[in-house]
Amino acid sequence: MVWKTQGNRGKFLEMVFPSLIWKWMMFSCLQTQELNSPHHTNIPVSEMSYPGYPPAGGYPPASGPYQQPMGGYPPQPGAYPPQGGCYPPQPGAFPPGAGYPPQAGGYPPQAGGYPAPGGGFPPQAGGYPAAQPGTYPNMPPAGQPGGWGAQPGFGAPGGGMPQGYPGVPAPGQQPMPAYPGVPNPSMPGYGGGAPTGPAQPGAPAANRGYRGTIKDAPGADPLRDVEVLRKAMKGFGTDENAIIELLGNRSSKQRVPLLAAYKTTYGKDLFHDLKSELTGNFENLVLAMLKAPSQFDASELREAISGAGTDEACLIEILSSRDNADIREITRIYKAEYGKSLEDAIISDTSGHFRRLLVSLSQGNRDEREAVDISMAKQDAQKLYAAGANKVGTDESQFNAILCARSKPHLRQVFHEYQQMCGKEIEKSICSEMSGNLESGMVAVVKCIKNTPAYFAERLHKAMQGAGTKDRTLIRIMVSRSEVDMLDIRQEYLRLYGKSLYTTISGDTSGDYKKLLLKLCGGSD
Repeated sequence: MVWKTQGNRGKFLEMVFPSLIWKWMMFSCLQTQELNSPHHTNIPVSEMSYPGYPPAGGYPPASGPYQQPMGGYPPQPGAYPPQGGCYPPQPGAFPPGAGYPPQAGGYPPQAGGYPAPGGGFPPQAGGYPAAQPGTYPNMPPAGQPGGWGAQPGFGAPGGGMPQGYPGVPAPGQQPMPAYPGVPNPSMPGYGGGAPTGPAQPGAPAANRGYRGTIKDAPGADPLRDVEVLRKAMKGFGTDENAIIELLGNRSSKQRVPLLAAYKTTYGKDLFHDLKSELTGNFENLVLAMLKAPSQFDASELREAISGAGTDEACLIEILSSRDNADIREITRIYKAEYGKSLEDAIISDTSGHFRRLLVSLSQGNRDEREAVDISMAKQDAQKLYAAGANKVGTDESQFNAILCARSKPHLRQVFHEYQQMCGKEIEKSICSEMSGNLESGMVAVVKCIKNTPAYFAERLHKAMQGAGTKDRTLIRIMVSRSEVDMLDIRQEYLRLYGKSLYTTISGDTSGDYKKLLLKLCGGSD
């Protein structure tokens, strides 16, 4: 009985004891959790020793117990609790990095929100634009802000240009397909100013700025200049050096007003006084320098026509080398000063196809477009071939129509096509088909169109070679080209004849005449 009672007690303990142990363990855990809770007001934060727990004064920034509001983490509505000195949180957004102010409504930012790095891509209102056909995805079309070529720093850190931009790929890269806005020379159909025909060896060099030797003198005053001239001519003898230094350092537009200033100041004619003081070629050179360019050309044409005989070379030189505006001004001045039109003067003094050539040139109606049509150039070359080398006799009218009406760039291409077709230069064909003044005139037109400075270099060489000097030709070219292309003429002279123009003039002229010519030449090469 006892054994049974003890056995029953043991069974009772076996049934009750586990339940008591479980309740005791649960109670202990709840007490421990409450004591360890950061909300327990009796335990300071400094006594907490969990690994990785932020120390006092760091996170959160306030000192004392960390009062976390109920409702969970983070403490501020929709934002991360800020660190000391950090970016102020925005509603509904993670604290951004430097320079990224988020806009309401999230990503993508609106216009003006996302600052583009170094001239990069500023987003447009309403998000990124849709991809355009033939372009890179999500890129604006050319011409709009942010498009290709619109921002100077696209694709390069810090706003720098990628190597080879624009139009030229960087080393190791392939050309960009359908690159909008900037022509790509590696692509078929490239038409952004590419030459339409082969390069011409006789074509003028690219524009390199001012190519004259006489420039405007800064601060020049006509009243002071005429005082210098008056003192140089007043009294016994003439101070030629003062005249040379003054005129040789003034441009044409500074020299021409001296005539009116002299008459206003002294009541006398400057031309008359200079003629009474100077003589010979020096006098002719000084008087030529005091005329406006078109006035000087008109006077030279008048002298070539009305003088003893006709200076056909002078007529050809002026009419074949001046542009339309110059020729029209020359004809206006000629009619005003001499009471007869230049065309009538030419007709009355010349004849035949040479007269037709000069009349055509004197109209000043040459095509001055820069564009060249290769197919038209080939057709004109065939017409010239058919009018000369490919027939018995010569159709001079066809040569006249093409050489006097077509633009200079077009004619350079025509000459190239002609040489490719016939195997010889067009000048040689003209010389074999024509003669006399017509031959000289046609060849001069061709040479002027091919290389104007080389044409004048040849004219200067012929004026100074052999016995005697053609001073009128020398003066006319030196005066008329000193503010146009004298630097190029000097280079061509050196290339063609192996010595400088300056040296040739020094050896062929003398005295004050030489000094003033060398001023116009501008120096030795």
